[in-house]
Amino acid sequence: MATAVQFRLENTWHPVEGDPCGAFVFTLVNLSDVAIADFKLAYTSLTRVKDSQEPVIANATFLKRNANFHQFAPPAGFVLEPGASWQFHVGGLWRPAKHRSDGAKSAYLTLSTGQHAAVAVADLMLSGAHSVPPPALLPEGHAAEPFAMLPWPAKADIVAGIAFPVALYPADGSSIVELRAVENVLRLFCRLFPVGHAPLSLAKVHEGRAIAFKADAALGASAYSLSFVGDVINFAYGDVAGLQCGLTVLAQMLHGARTKPAVFRFPVSGSISDAPRYDWRGCHLDVSRQFFPVDDVKRLIDVLAWFRMNTFHWHLTDDEAWRLEIKAFPQLTTLGVLRGPDEPLLPQLGNGVDPVGGFYTQDDVHDIVAHASALQVEVVPEIDIPGHSTATLVALPDLVDGQEAPDSYRSVQGYPNNALNPAIEYTYEFLGKVFDEMVDLFPSKLIHVGGDEVAANTWMASPLARKLMEQEGIEGTFGLQSYFMKRIQGMLAERGRKLAGWDEVSHGGGVDPEGTLLMAWQKPEVGLELAKAGYDVVMTPGQAYYLDMVQDEAFQEPGASWAGTVPPYHTYHYEAVADFPPELAERMRGVQACIWCEHFLTRDYFNHLVFPRLPAIAEAAWTPKDKKDWLRFAAIAPLSPRY
Repeated sequence: MATAVQFRLENTWHPVEGDPCGAFVFTLVNLSDVAIADFKLAYTSLTRVKDSQEPVIANATFLKRNANFHQFAPPAGFVLEPGASWQFHVGGLWRPAKHRSDGAKSAYLTLSTGQHAAVAVADLMLSGAHSVPPPALLPEGHAAEPFAMLPWPAKADIVAGIAFPVALYPADGSSIVELRAVENVLRLFCRLFPVGHAPLSLAKVHEGRAIAFKADAALGASAYSLSFVGDVINFAYGDVAGLQCGLTVLAQMLHGARTKPAVFRFPVSGSISDAPRYDWRGCHLDVSRQFFPVDDVKRLIDVLAWFRMNTFHWHLTDDEAWRLEIKAFPQLTTLGVLRGPDEPLLPQLGNGVDPVGGFYTQDDVHDIVAHASALQVEVVPEIDIPGHSTATLVALPDLVDGQEAPDSYRSVQGYPNNALNPAIEYTYEFLGKVFDEMVDLFPSKLIHVGGDEVAANTWMASPLARKLMEQEGIEGTFGLQSYFMKRIQGMLAERGRKLAGWDEVSHGGGVDPEGTLLMAWQKPEVGLELAKAGYDVVMTPGQAYYLDMVQDEAFQEPGASWAGTVPPYHTYHYEAVADFPPELAERMRGVQACIWCEHFLTRDYFNHLVFPRLPAIAEAAWTPKDKKDWLRFAAIAPLSPRY
């Protein structure tokens, strides 16, 4: 049960002469019937105060910051009466606020009694400049070819009919594999569009159309072909994934014709010949910053299958929480998931007075993996190491070098000493047991181990790390990281798994590129550098494929902005393989959307930022460049299911 709210924190950003980062003005309003004194106010914000100096504060005392958590106190003797307000200024920020989502995400009070009181927050306001509203993100759209297929197929030469069938059904003699595929896609449609008319049926339908199936291995993986002849659709497929892809396209076209008959039609004749552009058509979901219940994870997998995406990259751990049940270490999902004013982990973005937790049991994982497998989606799990490990270190303090100063380095997000130490042998014992359980949970041959955003001076104050560097002739943080990652690669190989990671895995000497897959996220040029070094590459640059980024520069458009502004037009047109020469093209495995969830506090917010850019990436992953059409996409994208 949520705590009653009797206080509100209003927040405004305003420019400051001589300081391009400006300052916040916070106003705490007391809506209760009781005066309060000797209290503390905590808020969370992605726009943080600097660690390197005391923030510039007016009418308040700065108490502490941990990553996105900030805490302040009013001046001594201050009493906040009912109906009154306390206003204070906070400068010394890392960056200027550029959007309404750059202010406080959540807040709470700690009263003189030690009890906590909820504080409501809303959008950041802008002072001293025009607060620009966002424009429409998509144009009106125009479907010159009136068929609702997304992604668009490799080759389509079809003629629109005037009417459309009530439903499509398997012809007599269809195999059990084909019947099950029809059932799977029908169930998928009914989950995504619960009030939509069923496009498929397992029984013959009056005014329907039959599908005559034929397996043809020569078509290749995920490939299919359709020909529309009279009352029959001839359907050839290369494998079960191709069978599902073709059925999904048929369901999309029929749904579009029924939903928007003035725009879309169903084919009466002609043919479609289709296969994916890339093998890896992925989407990542960060469940550490915000927890997503099992049904919500399965819902996203359904959406991916609808867009013929085939990889779900599940980011299960980070500084904020460890979400995967590991039976050898139950502390990871007790101490390592609880955030709150009096919990092992401090509140972070979006967390207020009410404690939050949540993790996936191993039964949950089996359920999600089975759900994805039935939809031809591979689940690639990620535990983010050695950095981004605050929750792990809180849960398992034996992983810490006790001789290391407790705040000797900070991550880019502001977490102190947040990396597993490569010089502590227990680190590898711990991870070995984690990998043993993950291998039983996830059939994927890849385990993603993060490797990103290790601060440049990490471990340099650890006597154990210094000793290891001297013994092994290792130079600096990234030499240590390479040592660590090479050992992890060997541990995975012993368990029949290959290493996947973010592009920083290549730093400091990297790992053996053979069989290793790295994701280029920092900037597009990194992907080409990785390919030249012999790594297989998935392109997921923040400047095009990070779906937490803002979609317009207008102040009132929400989202993060550290990677820039990423409008749907740019996401759609970005060519991940643009700079890859022919001799390296085979290293470019595909593309991936990334959904980082610091900002994603509501389902509507998720939908606003993920759509229409997720289907835009799906089309980039499937459709040949010369078959893409922005205005056609803009016409079809509004038919997309919502999360």
